Amino acid sequence: MTKSIASYTCQSCGYVSAKWLGRCPDCGSWNSLVEERRIAAPGDKSRVRREKVEATPLGAVSAEDAPRVVTSNAEFNRVLGGGVVPGSLVLLGGEPGVGKSTLLLQVAQGLQEAGRRVLYVSGEESAQQIKMRADRLEKGGAAGAADIYVLPESNLERILAAAEDVRPTDLIIDSVQTTYSDTLDSTPGSISQVRHVAGQLLNLAKSEGITVFLIGHVTKDGSLAGPKALEHIVDAVLYFEGERHHNHRIVRAVKNRFGAANEVGIFEMTAAGLMPVRNPSNLFLSESGATSPGSAVCCALEGTRPILVEIQALVVATQYGTARRTATGVEYNRVSVLVAMMEKRLGIPMAGCDIYINAAGGIEVDEPAADLAVFAAVMSSFRNRAVTPRTVLLGELGLSGEARPVSQVHLRLREAATMGFEACVLPAGNLPLLENVQGVELLPVRTVSDLSDLIFRT
Repeated sequence: MTKSIASYTCQSCGYVSAKWLGRCPDCGSWNSLVEERRIAAPGDKSRVRREKVEATPLGAVSAEDAPRVVTSNAEFNRVLGGGVVPGSLVLLGGEPGVGKSTLLLQVAQGLQEAGRRVLYVSGEESAQQIKMRADRLEKGGAAGAADIYVLPESNLERILAAAEDVRPTDLIIDSVQTTYSDTLDSTPGSISQVRHVAGQLLNLAKSEGITVFLIGHVTKDGSLAGPKALEHIVDAVLYFEGERHHNHRIVRAVKNRFGAANEVGIFEMTAAGLMPVRNPSNLFLSESGATSPGSAVCCALEGTRPILVEIQALVVATQYGTARRTATGVEYNRVSVLVAMMEKRLGIPMAGCDIYINAAGGIEVDEPAADLAVFAAVMSSFRNRAVTPRTVLLGELGLSGEARPVSQVHLRLREAATMGFEACVLPAGNLPLLENVQGVELLPVRTVSDLSDLIFRT
């Protein structure tokens, strides 16, 4: 005889309690425990027959890379590490309206062009709405093609039955929070439902070799809705980043078992959908070419891709008793450290100045290699003198004012030379690693005291 067992599960971290609690003892969130019921299976678990399985020696396992399906979307291939891996489970998260469904509908078109059969399951839209979007994206023929199937359904058992009938090579679920299973007595989007749905789709992907794409919702604080266990289950986690008010979209690989993490793909939202950006450095450089006071250019690494970013600074006399510091696109604490170090090492009075820092284009620059550019932009705005045109700055700054070497300097210099930059201010510790560098003048710097003579050259 089966019986129902009630438990309380935290919707933020997945903590399970036998009774209701106002505050989760694991993650500390308030009013997050929700009652969920499960059916206890009859019988003694110790009497369950154990099936015999054979383990494979590690030396007998093939070392060849997993075959990949290269789509027509070059940026999406880059984020996944070179293409779609058959049998993988990919999670795509982002804010509402950022373009998750649009991107996967274009991916379905690319997979269909590669000879794949795609099943697009939507629990939020009807088949007519998907068709209308495909027509807006000028891909109405793809949506009506024989190898792309559309299923407006949110029940997991019916989705698995449709997948068994259609036999797709790729399955798209929009979204995992709206998909539910009849075997659980909880609401769709709850912790138990999300875990169960992801686990069943993982078994489908690994047993049948079907590539499964999951669309995930995002909470108010920007994190993926549901427990972190969902991110542990999937093979790749992709996040939409960037400002919603800009035309470009950034897709970042937070986790990837088949490629490099932190790899990014840059797209531009147009009437025909999300189009790959071939030259992202042009996107994040202003038309002024960083020739006005308070502007400096750095070369940031996003995954394996170097991107030139303009750092803008505005230094003005404060109107209040306490100076204000504001940073957009750059870490606030890092800016505070650099300003304090500037005042200590160079004797520049910054206590009575409001400082505003911005990374142009809405991109997030979080690596230490941008320290020299931030430092130079603040100094340029304070002195109201423009940095030498066509100069890029690379380097990390220590608290004593020394310039520390950066990694992957060859990739950064190659990108700077491609974009027409003529000089590069970099730490002196990187010079022994650079040989036969052509097209860019190397200006080594050891301390911040040497920086003023290099960036304000005539």
